[in-house]
Amino acid sequence: MNHPHCALGFGCVPSELPWLVDGFKHLVNDWIFSFSRNSQLTGDMLIYSRPSKWVEKFPMAAGSRQSPVNIETDRVESDHEALISKPLRWKYPATASRKLVNPGYCWRIDTDGEGTLLSGGPLMDDVYKLEQYHCHWGCSDSRGSEHTVDGQAFAGELHLVHWNTSKYKTFAEAAKAPDGLAVLGVFLKVGKAHEEMDKIARLLPYVSHKDDCIEINEPIDPSKLLPVRGGRAGSSNSAAQRCVNPCMRWAGRIIRPAENKGSQWQVDDNGYWTYLGSLTTPPCNESVTWILFKRYIEVSHHQLNIFRNLRKFPRGEECPCHENHGVVRDQQLPSATATRQSRAARMWQFLSHETPNWRRHRHQQSSTSLTS
Repeated sequence: MNHPHCALGFGCVPSELPWLVDGFKHLVNDWIFSFSRNSQLTGDMLIYSRPSKWVEKFPMAAGSRQSPVNIETDRVESDHEALISKPLRWKYPATASRKLVNPGYCWRIDTDGEGTLLSGGPLMDDVYKLEQYHCHWGCSDSRGSEHTVDGQAFAGELHLVHWNTSKYKTFAEAAKAPDGLAVLGVFLKVGKAHEEMDKIARLLPYVSHKDDCIEINEPIDPSKLLPVRGGRAGSSNSAAQRCVNPCMRWAGRIIRPAENKGSQWQVDDNGYWTYLGSLTTPPCNESVTWILFKRYIEVSHHQLNIFRNLRKFPRGEECPCHENHGVVRDQQLPSATATRQSRAARMWQFLSHETPNWRRHRHQQSSTSLTS
């Protein structure tokens, strides 16, 4: 019998495992994850060790540009030069979305990258290609995002993962480089149903269990998942912002393809926050330029509940989990003053439905260790 709290998202523990590219998996699997049929878990489940121990095997976890962070809007300033010189621009053909996957920790759509483009803004003249996009969500509608804005969490967070094709030959190579990856982050807030997200939601019952995957026949346009219209995830009125916090860099205007106008571009001046950060799970490489839109998109309760119905275990296996708890890693300080000792001391705590949404950490575990 499938236990209701085994839904991935994972309830309280969305995952960043898409970051674990081939070059890193053997390091992570040997240490961070273990599998024991003597535990209360059954099936091929991955069990997280305490985040406070990451630094022992992955020293980068104590680095000065670790993610995620809390965006403090009263510590940002406008960057008018960015507004004029290097607007952010992207292009995503709907046909690039090829396969929907349930990897056991989120839903993920893999792309072929053909015709996709992300450039400008903090990326300057480098061209990045879309590799995949995936979504995080939580147990409740108010706890699901990795990043927060002035301490506020959102129902979910969508990540569009890109790699630098101007400098690197493969995604795996780029994931190890300081300027190798760029992630567009979009906050999700509960409201009306999202039309493009609904295309994904309708397919999720076909990938209900871990390792399920299907080819995508209906075009899904990633650009329609971006907050071209809607609310704003933040209190600032300025489109271009530089954060005083040294972790945050600068933000500028956005240019997106104009609808039905071929290769022309049009401006969206609602802006974004950006900073140099890291992978959010081991090996915690500091290779990510984060670009977080100020505006959010709305999704419905029904759509979020479909996400929560996904399972993190394969077909034919049971998951006798009984509670929703998980390991939480605090959001990371953007300064080298966050020493290894102080970071390790505050990196983990137990998450219940009542605790704040700091850093989600990521896989459900048995009631004898940690469960989500």
